[in-house]
Amino acid sequence: MAVEGLARSVVAVLGERQGTGVFIGFRHIVTCAHVLGQSLTPHIALPGERSPLRCQVVWRNDRLDAALLLVNQLNSAPALPGAVATDRPLPGCQILGFPKIQRYDRNRLELDQYTGTVLPAAGLVRRTLVMELDRPAVPEQEGPESPLAGLSGAPLFAGDKLIGIAKEVPRGRGHRRVECVPLTAIVAHEEFRRVVPVIASTTLRYVTDLHPGDSRYEEEYADALAAAYRRTKIFGLDELGKRASEWDLDTAYLSLEATSKGDSASGPSRVDDLLATRPRVLLRGDAGAGKTTLVWWLAAHAAAGTLGPELSELNGLVPFVVPMRTLRAEGGAFPSPAELPAAARLMVDAAPDGWAGRVLAAGRGLLLVDGLDEVPREDREAAHAWLASLLDRFPKTRCVATVRPLAVEPEWLTAQGFEELTLLPMRDADIRAFIRAWHGAARLDPDGDEDLEALEHDLIQQFRRNPSLSDLGRTPLLCAVICALHRLRQGFLPETRWALYESALQMLLGERDKRRRITSPDGITMSVEEHQQLLQRIAVWLVRGGQTEFTREQALHQLERGLAGMPRVRAQGDAEAILTHLLNRSGLLQPRTEDVFQFVHRTFQDFLAAKEFIEDDLMNELLRHTYEQQWHDVLLLAAGHCSRRDLRQLVDGLIAAGAATRDRSVRTSLYVLAALCAQHAAWLDGATHDRVRKAVRSVVPHRNPSQLQDLARLGAYLLPILPSPARLSGDSRTQVIELINEIGGAAAVPYAGAFTAPDDAFPLARGWHRYPARAYVDEVLTRIDLGEAPVFVNGHERLSLLALLPGAVHLDVAGDFSGADLDAALSGRRLASLVLSVNGLVKDLEFLRGCGGELRRLVLRRCGGIGDLSPLSELTELDSLDLQIMRVTRDDVAAISAIPKLRALSLLAPLVPADRLDLTPLRDLTELRVTVVGLSKRQVLGREALGDRLTLRA
Repeated sequence: MAVEGLARSVVAVLGERQGTGVFIGFRHIVTCAHVLGQSLTPHIALPGERSPLRCQVVWRNDRLDAALLLVNQLNSAPALPGAVATDRPLPGCQILGFPKIQRYDRNRLELDQYTGTVLPAAGLVRRTLVMELDRPAVPEQEGPESPLAGLSGAPLFAGDKLIGIAKEVPRGRGHRRVECVPLTAIVAHEEFRRVVPVIASTTLRYVTDLHPGDSRYEEEYADALAAAYRRTKIFGLDELGKRASEWDLDTAYLSLEATSKGDSASGPSRVDDLLATRPRVLLRGDAGAGKTTLVWWLAAHAAAGTLGPELSELNGLVPFVVPMRTLRAEGGAFPSPAELPAAARLMVDAAPDGWAGRVLAAGRGLLLVDGLDEVPREDREAAHAWLASLLDRFPKTRCVATVRPLAVEPEWLTAQGFEELTLLPMRDADIRAFIRAWHGAARLDPDGDEDLEALEHDLIQQFRRNPSLSDLGRTPLLCAVICALHRLRQGFLPETRWALYESALQMLLGERDKRRRITSPDGITMSVEEHQQLLQRIAVWLVRGGQTEFTREQALHQLERGLAGMPRVRAQGDAEAILTHLLNRSGLLQPRTEDVFQFVHRTFQDFLAAKEFIEDDLMNELLRHTYEQQWHDVLLLAAGHCSRRDLRQLVDGLIAAGAATRDRSVRTSLYVLAALCAQHAAWLDGATHDRVRKAVRSVVPHRNPSQLQDLARLGAYLLPILPSPARLSGDSRTQVIELINEIGGAAAVPYAGAFTAPDDAFPLARGWHRYPARAYVDEVLTRIDLGEAPVFVNGHERLSLLALLPGAVHLDVAGDFSGADLDAALSGRRLASLVLSVNGLVKDLEFLRGCGGELRRLVLRRCGGIGDLSPLSELTELDSLDLQIMRVTRDDVAAISAIPKLRALSLLAPLVPADRLDLTPLRDLTELRVTVVGLSKRQVLGREALGDRLTLRA
């Protein structure tokens, strides 16, 4: 935060004396108590404002000499709270305030600024923060009042962190010293925490060192990130021109659903919610699933401090974006800490020496590693070693790394503290939201003559009526392709994935210029096929080299080879002119940096490379790469280009490669790939189809999560191949149910309904969210004994359908439901356990009064609106309470201590006032076991009283 930004948080306080104050909440101001005197309604004055504003004193402590004011008529940007975490002097600190000596135009207030060094050890005994000014502020004077009077309550900043407020300038030191109240003492005060728990629970940023140039550079760096990552291209809207076709990510970003490998019992959540509680994430996702868009969105908003409440802990962190494809294209090594700021090729000056290291050492770094699958397989262990070493060196660094689903083995980064998330295909509601946003952007075109509202409505209806179309549009990329083709063709759409890409290329390479009445752009005219032939040369070279980016020189070399066989095109210009034409007109190539280019999406690169392999009769070369995951999309897309003979050779080759490996996961991938190639073939002989089904059947059921995800790619095709319940037992039975759940949808309901054994209840109850809600109740859940099985509930329809499931006594309810919603659905139900997750609407626990008589276990996970836990004392049978990412005050702990039969309490990453958790009220509960995860020993009070009944985990 620059000085101008810091100054905006400073006000003059007018009590019995004139002093200074600083915003620490949007409407709360902290100042010195002695400034107020006996006044209960002081005023504040802001420079440039005509009239002072009246405030209310909501807390004061004369021993600390601190007070908190509330102003109702104004919202302001609060200062960033911090604390000194070193014994060494901190130079470069500053105080901003309104001393009486600083006046203009007779007696009007003016802000003044004082710089100096904070001496952490100087006032340690008195718990006072001391600052030594760089030079005397005023001459030493006799008299009862200091010439710096009015500075009382002024904020003391270390960099952009508020660490205290000035309270006194002691005599005898030439006005060189200012004694301050540490902010830590204010927010730790028990009454302060009770009055303003939200401010009290704000995480303090610790200051160990100051480098004055860092703050200004971080602003420039954040601006550069915003310029690079705040806008994204919208596929299919190129004709709108650059301004309209580049969409602000605030509008374009769609928070998709993801699942956590470590929390498979619960259903999917929005990826933003999952990232909030996981400092390190390996994010897996298919091509076009939105991985890079997520990285861009995080980088731009974290740097600007504009992430919402769920991800507020990331605000102010410094993102370092490492696009692996760029490193690969430029032949660079993995970046050292000092090289991280330059990895993304931002338009910003070089960082101050040591800046990145200081950011990482302070725990303020957000490392965003995009595209680990872009690293060649032989270099991936080197990539792993680089990332592991970097994070071992800077253990407080948060990190998100993205990768294709099968590019690295499961638990590849587990030792470094990563949790694995997998982006899920878009649900129907997500698709509808995307369609509305896409057409909203299309309406920016002032020259568009289509009825875009009618097109939008028609496409939404087509998705509703046509399940196969929905299956095609489950990723943001493919959904955008469908929107563009639907607009171009006035409602007519291709029916297969391969036809979708082929139509997109026709649109980009031919129809686009025709539609805009451009006949000979750049003086060059080429057919769609001529465009493709040249682009294929570049694409196949990239695939062979394991790259996605290329330089101008590399492209020219490939074009020279291609133009040798295209005399009509060559007559229109040399390779340089043709490359310029392709960059300007094809819509398929885009610049990455000044001299580095890439396809608009890797899928189009793989599609064109596959076409080149088939047309050049290079099937054997393709099949030599069957064991390399980054080639699998090329192999799959090649099926659409194959003749009958070629397709049979491709499918048989994949089956043979699968049979030849001992690795069951690899075998599963290859058999699934063979089935996907066969699934949409226009014609394939029956014997080959039989071989495919036999191969797939041999790897069912799955043995690990990666095989589960692989098999589920086959969708409804797989369902008739699955073994019947009569042929299954034990784990195999559960695994087949999990596979049916993963496929989901209306087609899978009868297959799930065939399982009715008692042990089937657990996996069937967990999978409800994957099926049409009412059909699954009627055909599955009402036919089994739910018994001890936890039923996962999301969405209002499923909550209302609980009335049809009286035997469901173990519920896992996720999403925003009000207290009234929950009371209506749960009242009178004899619940044994309840998990309430990710609910921002419910404000209290009153709804438990109607269902808590037999409740033994309660989990509250990220329900931030709940402010009072006292109703828990009425849960007479509750013996296990689990609070995850919840605010926990001393009053909350006292309420917990009143639960009569509580035996187990778990607190995961609790949000605690003043960075402290006081467990003292639990000391007399001799049979209670307490587990606290995410806090250090120094943050937990009352440890000694609990003894070995307390378990702490970092």
